[in-house]
Amino acid sequence: MPQLYVNLDHVATLRQVRGTTYPDVTEAAVLAESSGHVHGITLHLREDRRHVNDDDMRRVKERINIPFNFEMSVAEDIVRICREVAPAQATLVPEKRKELTTEGGLDLVGGGERLREVTRDLQNDGIAVSLFVDPDGDTMKRSRDLGATHVELHTGRYADATDDAARATELEHLQHAARVAQDHGLLVNAGHGLTHLNVGPVAAIPGILDLNIGHAIVARSVFLGLVEGLREMREAIERNADAMRPRS
Repeated sequence: MPQLYVNLDHVATLRQVRGTTYPDVTEAAVLAESSGHVHGITLHLREDRRHVNDDDMRRVKERINIPFNFEMSVAEDIVRICREVAPAQATLVPEKRKELTTEGGLDLVGGGERLREVTRDLQNDGIAVSLFVDPDGDTMKRSRDLGATHVELHTGRYADATDDAARATELEHLQHAARVAQDHGLLVNAGHGLTHLNVGPVAAIPGILDLNIGHAIVARSVFLGLVEGLREMREAIERNADAMRPRS
């Protein structure tokens, strides 16, 4: 059964939109851990610091006892902070200043040498490195060649599909990419745009280890509270993944 990593970036978004000191990202991370519904915490330290900031990253790492996944670009100052914080895992993602959210997977060709360098440096510090990538077979091989041990499959096109046929096609791409990744010895995570309504088929893909889910949980928490939002997502993962797995 895939593990749930909750991305708490948008707790910080609520804080930043009014320039207040609340809500506190660290408090949210501690509450998420104490709920028993998550296996890890994810935060994305963007270069423009639009939501979480350097202090959030340090405080969360100090306060939680479950794995911390540090999402990041390969900018020099971000890499330096990651190495100082020393999370369990770093997920390297593409970043554009004006995008609302991450728009696609990494460019493993044009940005390959920098990705290789950062991957090597972080791994030398004992940090596992995952590459956020689009779900196609060639990308899986390139990820392995760059030295990554993990990939995170970008599920955005699946989540954004507007009809059943398109959604089924995108799910097939994810399934194929997961198989190819595992054939190349990579561990497979997934995330982006997943909700309690669409997560089941992705959770059922054999070999998926971690699901990084944030915006949908924080949005549901407005109505349910954070603990109940996490419970709803965890139960959706477990119920749907178990129902969709083939029976022997």
